[in-house]
Amino acid sequence: MLTVFSTRHRLHHGSELKDGAVTPSHEAPSRAETIVARVRAARLGDVVEPQAFDRSCLVAAHSERFVHFLETAWNRWAASGRHCDALPLVWPVRGLDAQREPVGIDGQLGFYAMDAGAPITAGTWDAVRGSAECALSAAQAVLGGARGAFALCRPPGHHAAREYVGGYCYLNNAAIAAEYARRHGARRVAVLDVDFHHGNGTQDIFYERDDVLFVSLHGDPRHCYPYFSGHADERGRGAGEGYTLNLPLAPGTAWDVYRDALDTALARVAQHGCDLLVVSLGVDTFKGDPISHFRLDSDDFLRLGERIARAGVPTLFVMEGGYQVDEIGVNAVNVLQAYEGA
Repeated sequence: MLTVFSTRHRLHHGSELKDGAVTPSHEAPSRAETIVARVRAARLGDVVEPQAFDRSCLVAAHSERFVHFLETAWNRWAASGRHCDALPLVWPVRGLDAQREPVGIDGQLGFYAMDAGAPITAGTWDAVRGSAECALSAAQAVLGGARGAFALCRPPGHHAAREYVGGYCYLNNAAIAAEYARRHGARRVAVLDVDFHHGNGTQDIFYERDDVLFVSLHGDPRHCYPYFSGHADERGRGAGEGYTLNLPLAPGTAWDVYRDALDTALARVAQHGCDLLVVSLGVDTFKGDPISHFRLDSDDFLRLGERIARAGVPTLFVMEGGYQVDEIGVNAVNVLQAYEGA
């Protein structure tokens, strides 16, 4: 299986506001380096840098003003005399105007963010664009006839919505790839999100559409981040009614329960009749992950890959979360090797 990996990811590493303190982010460069090392050790296949893609591929899934903000935010922040990580100060919560974009960088940081977990640093934009181009390059390979491909994206993407960052995510790599596929021959696409956290951003982007199905297995938002998205009654709107399926699961979920939910998810994917399956591959469902609450073992990720393979659909794997550095590479590659071998 081809792996697409951008070394530009190393340009980005920042801080986050968590547990009442600003600390180095769990989303660190070592995550991607551990995974790519395992890909090479397991001889999964070629590892290549992404191709360059036109900016229009990013705007296809996001808005023009949002992409422009990401492109320019660091330089504007630094021009104000600040050289620490750029984090938001205020958010437009209920009762405040969430439609009119503020002029200054401080207002825009809050306007385009859902939390204080997506810092903007000097290298963020280059890393983020490289990450999206990994997804696009891997999508191109699958559209060109490959059975599967792996976009080793960092930063991840599934919390990034059409017009906001959050949860370590800036551009929604899976959504960008799905939209690219739709515009380049795929009649129907399904996005299966197996990250522990709900893919609120992907849901936001496709919530009113019937050509891209979104299915997510995740921690129950009554207990787990992102808290305000991912309930079972969120099913889509307008033309998209019924094209979102959320399967929230209780803290402590282990493979026996997870397996049944996965089978339900894959049955809905089969019903959709898609030409391409995009898997938002988070391995933070692992029992040792420091910021998640499921109990999957490393061998369970083999079973996950086998079940995805049974769908019989060309599949693009897009890396999302997973923060237990010692096991993250093993768990991600277990999914991919099992898919290849099935």
